[in-house]
Order: sequence, then C-alpha cells, then structure tokens
Amino acid sequence: MAIAACFFTATIPNNTNPKLINLRSFNPSSSLHLHLRLPLPPLSSPLRHQHNNPRLPLFIPCSSGGDGGINHHPPPSGGGGGDNSDDDSHNGDGDSAEDKNRGEAMVVLAEAKRSLESFPKDLAAAIQAGKIPGSVVSRFLELEESRFFGWLMQFDGFRERLLADDLFFAKVGMECFVGMFTKTAAEYERRRENFFNELEVVFADVVMAIIADFMLVYLPAPTVSLRPPLAGNAGSIAKFLHNCPDNAFQVALAGTSYSLLQRLGAIARNGAKLFAVGTVSSLVGTAVTNALINARKAVDKSASGEVENVPVVSTSVAYGVYMAVSSNLRYQILAGVIEQRILEPMLHKHKIMLSALSFAVRTGNTFLGSLLWVDYARMIGIQKAQEEHKELTD
Repeated sequence: MAIAACFFTATIPNNTNPKLINLRSFNPSSSLHLHLRLPLPPLSSPLRHQHNNPRLPLFIPCSSGGDGGINHHPPPSGGGGGDNSDDDSHNGDGDSAEDKNRGEAMVVLAEAKRSLESFPKDLAAAIQAGKIPGSVVSRFLELEESRFFGWLMQFDGFRERLLADDLFFAKVGMECFVGMFTKTAAEYERRRENFFNELEVVFADVVMAIIADFMLVYLPAPTVSLRPPLAGNAGSIAKFLHNCPDNAFQVALAGTSYSLLQRLGAIARNGAKLFAVGTVSSLVGTAVTNALINARKAVDKSASGEVENVPVVSTSVAYGVYMAVSSNLRYQILAGVIEQRILEPMLHKHKIMLSALSFAVRTGNTFLGSLLWVDYARMIGIQKAQEEHKELTD
C-alpha cells in the first residue's frame, strides 16, 4: 500500500498560539487519509484530552504494510519514513547476484585459507567485483593443484576457458588427435580411386586441418570473462565487441547477461578471427603442397603433366571464408549448445562418459566438416576431380 498521511488533531496549552507543524510532505493523491484526534500536552505533563483547546493539524507520514512500491518519490533530506525502501530494494536487485557471487567466493577463499593477493590480478579483480561465483573459484583452486594445468593457468586465454570448462584441454587434444585421421578418411570417401592420384591436394587439406583444428576449439569455446573494461576513449564498435561473449550460445554466469545483439556479435567477431586463421593456415598448407609437387616433378618427369600446383591465393581465401561461415557456426553450436547446454547438465558427475560423448560428437563434426570442404572446394572450382583434369589435358 502506498504511503499514508495521518492527520492528528493535537491540543496545545491556552497560552500558546497555534502553529502548523509540517513534519513531512506527502502525496495526497496516493495516500490514505486517516482523521484521528490526539491530544498533545506539554512535554512535562502526562497525556490527557483537552477539548476546549485550539486544535492543530499535524502531518505525520506513516507506512502501512503490504503493497509497497507504488509511490516512489524520494524522501526529503532529513526526513524519516520508509517510502524509499522500495527504491533501495529495487536498486539492490541488480547487485544481489554480484553480492551473492562475492559472498560465495569469499567463503571458498576462507575455507582454502587463501587471500586475493595470491590470485592472478584479473581473477582477483573479478572476485572483488562479484563477477564470478564460488564454484569458479573452487575450480581454479582444483586446477592449480596440477602442475600442468597450473602452468596453463598462467596464460589469460587458457585460464578463461579452463575456468568455464575443465575438459577444455581434453577437447583440444581430441580435436587435434582425430583431426588428421578424420580429414584423411573424408578425403578418401570423396575421392575413392583418385585418392592417391590427388595425394598432394589431400596433403594440403590435412595440413590446413592440423593448423586450424586448435583454433577451431580455442576461439568458439565458452569462457569466464576476466577481461578488464576498455579505456573510455575506445570506439563504440570496439566496446561492443569487447562485451560480446566468446561463444554465442554459452550460458551466462549469475549476474551476467548477454543481449541477442551481443550474441550475434560473437558470431561475427569469431568469424573474422577464423577467416584470418583459415587464410593463414591455407597459405602454409598450399605452400608446402606446391613445394612437394615441384619436388616430385623434379624427380619424376612423367608426373609433370599429371600434377599441377595448387592455386595459393584462391585456395587460401576460399578456406578462410569456409572457416568463417561453416566451421564457425558448427563449432559454436557444438561447444555452446550440444556440450554446455545438453551433455554437461546431464553428465557433469560422470566425466568419463561426458568425455566419450564429446569425443564422438567432435569426431562426427570433424568428418562432416571435411566432406563439406571438399564439396565446397569443387563447387567454387579451386579443386577438380582427377577425371576432369584428364579431360582438360587430353
């Protein structure tokens, strides 16, 4: 209920002139008017009724319980009352998650007998700001006990990703380990009897895959953001991209939220990074392939008419576009939806089963990506089947 103004009729001694005492302003449109008669004797005398004395209107605000929050006018300075309690609680709602995170983190620190000074500066600042819950602090302490992971936690990028997913490095190993075999199997599936005739092209694809596999896991992986805010003179676009998540579909921590535009920005930002990674890795792969082709031509003169050099620029740009679009979307969905939102909630207590399913899903995704790349490369004309090449040379 909104704040009510209570009118009290008080008596004063006969030798005193009546005065209107306004203890507090109120909003009559949203108040409940209660007309009460209350005698006001001198301070030294007991309370008694005096009906023959002048009556003084006395404005005293009082709050009735229940339906608070209707009248949000701030109280005057020096005034009492509780009409700002709703504002305080409303403003506190936005900080409640941060306060809860900070409290949980401090409890974990107290139990571990650790101080904030012993943590990396970015992590300590995030704890003080209430950006991360106690579970993340506990995960950091657990990972720090391992020499290998403790060493990795020194690097900002690995620290942000390991705090979000303790199986992140295992997923990197899965991707890099199976990448070469699944890429090779996919190349064979598409080329069949021409596999060995097109071995140089196959080799280029495998080299590009090995270089890019790590970045395909690293960039779209969900993170616990520990980045400090940008300087005030940074551009609006830089600030927007800085506040976007690393994975468009990742679960936001308590006290953190991402808008739809920020999640779309994550896809665009990672797409730009993967375009650069794909282009550079393709440059390396095609350069190595062309060097092997030229070496083969020098040794086997009969192969000079059968094998052609791989186009460097067109292949590199095409692979960059492929990674920015196809690989970017597939790996964002894989890490943010399939693994973090589906598999981990179901199997977070069964790490072995979770790792096995993640291995199976990532293996299938890598194989699918290889098939899509071969079809894409042939569709845009940067790779031709061996039969087409023979028809052109005949």
